Amino acid sequence: MDMQAITEALRAKVGQDSGLGAVLKFDCGEDGVAVIDGKNVPNSVSNADCEADCTVAITRDNLAALVSGALNPMNGFMMGKFKVSGDMSVAMKLSRVV
Repeated sequence: MDMQAITEALRAKVGQDSGLGAVLKFDCGEDGVAVIDGKNVPNSVSNADCEADCTVAITRDNLAALVSGALNPMNGFMMGKFKVSGDMSVAMKLSRVV
């Protein structure tokens, strides 16, 4: 799954209001970023790099697995599949989105 497909899948999952109340960025390094702006309603999902309340450093393949449901957010974190920086309370709401 490429970043555009991941972004579209995230957009479909987020809908009008994700309940995040914050900006969450998935940073896939050289593959790019996917940013969920949950501060504004309707929420938006883009690939524009910006400041975020919480950043998830993750590979594109692991993000695709997360979005598709093949990777559980809590298990992924515990197994070291991604690292979280910033506001951990936002990361805890991740299961609402993916």
